[in-house]
Amino acid sequence: MTTNVLVIGTGISGLTFAIKLASISPKTNIVLICKKDLMEGNTKYAQGGIAVVSNFKNDSFEKHMRDTMVAGDFKCKKSVVEFVIKEGVERLEELINWGAEFDKNLNNQLDLMKEGGHSTQRIVHHKDNSGFEIQRALIKKIKKFKNIKYLENHLLVDLITDHHIGKLPKTCYGAYVMSIKDKEIIKINSEITVLSTGGAGEVFEFTTNPKGATGDGLGAAYRAKINIKNLPYVQFHPTALQKKVNGETFLITEAIRGKGAKLTNSKGERFMLDYDKRGELASRDIVARAIANEMLKENLECMYLDATEIDTYTLKKNFPTILKKCNEVGINPLTDKIPVVPAAHYFCGGIDVDEYSRTNFDRLYAIGECSHTGLHGSNRLASNSLLESIVFSHRAAVDCLKKLNKSKLNFSFFKLIPEWNGKNSISNRELEVINKLRLNLQKIMSSKVGIFKTVDSLLNAEIELRSLYFKMLELYNKKKLTPQLCELRNLVSISYLMIKQSIEIKHNSGVYYNHDYAK
Repeated sequence: MTTNVLVIGTGISGLTFAIKLASISPKTNIVLICKKDLMEGNTKYAQGGIAVVSNFKNDSFEKHMRDTMVAGDFKCKKSVVEFVIKEGVERLEELINWGAEFDKNLNNQLDLMKEGGHSTQRIVHHKDNSGFEIQRALIKKIKKFKNIKYLENHLLVDLITDHHIGKLPKTCYGAYVMSIKDKEIIKINSEITVLSTGGAGEVFEFTTNPKGATGDGLGAAYRAKINIKNLPYVQFHPTALQKKVNGETFLITEAIRGKGAKLTNSKGERFMLDYDKRGELASRDIVARAIANEMLKENLECMYLDATEIDTYTLKKNFPTILKKCNEVGINPLTDKIPVVPAAHYFCGGIDVDEYSRTNFDRLYAIGECSHTGLHGSNRLASNSLLESIVFSHRAAVDCLKKLNKSKLNFSFFKLIPEWNGKNSISNRELEVINKLRLNLQKIMSSKVGIFKTVDSLLNAEIELRSLYFKMLELYNKKKLTPQLCELRNLVSISYLMIKQSIEIKHNSGVYYNHDYAK
């Protein structure tokens, strides 16, 4: 298969990019690769919303910029922070014009929420399922374009680069992609390739991400020797529901704390003011560490979120999904405290890109959570991620079109790219081995490379992972590549790089905390 542009990943970043490019260039052929169906992905699970300055009476670009810098421990790239926040206003308006609906107040103005780390109310939302609404609107929009083709149930295996054909150094020519249904790997040649594959929450035992968040783009980029930066800066969401819902970890949005919910220990005592004067609305790194610390102090598996003092109307109006999910596991937030634990949530680092999402490889862009733009520094300000996605997707699409118009690829190159070389089939017994290796990896990363780390824990994790790597490599070299083995391969690659980069960090900042460097 050959196309002008290949987009791998169909969350808010991939869909926004495709819509923008298809709108301004109807003759450009675009192929979208979706790991499951179009609706599935991290975007769907985003509860909070988009942080955008819209009420200029009580808010300003300067306030939003300051909040972002403070949350990121001043490790953010200031120029990026400035243009993302300023351009976000127009991008949000565009998203609304595309059909996304956000809650309004009685004055028919956007109903704004406040989340941790924000100095004022600025979160544009759709109840407590904003990501679902955004994904719905984008999918409806994208189906109107004749020049966009999408392939559901397809998984990225590897990027095709100069390594495969020996032409034009540091250039990407598309990707090898697996049909999950047929278990066959196909070659997709492309003039431009865009990674929008999300993060890798499945590296850890507990994550708010869906099961498919295995860092496919990050793993492929690492193997292709593409620059990856700040991978150890993983944000743990402070409040995930301790009881799993249908086997999945469910996130409790911090907007509920913005409405007055309090964190308490087993005795019903608030503890956040002992850690930060902002209490429950401190930035996520501080709240997550505080909860983890209190759990260690009391030797308990959770702390508690008390929303019982919020009036019933407010809870039902703003947080219907939370009420529904809690009720499914026998908890009534109207009368009961919600048991919560921190869970891996968002990767602040990723594939290093410039202000137009260009990587260090020609014809390869990265957008969304798989990218490192410099916006987040060492900690993401709540709801800045969807903002980052719509701004950088727009910039990448505009730059991509310039690239296509300025420099066309000689399609004869594509004939030199080999087909994927398949191997022997894999048995059910070997699938069980893969699953056990994945669980073992998650335990290693959670216990030794999680919220709290030490120099020794990192070195021990490196040794244990090396052993796991050789077991995975033995399967990879002998057997046919399956979706399960492909995901394990990515998780091992990402874990190795995360440990390696963690060992190089000699001070604490934002979400990164090593006990040996504590003041």
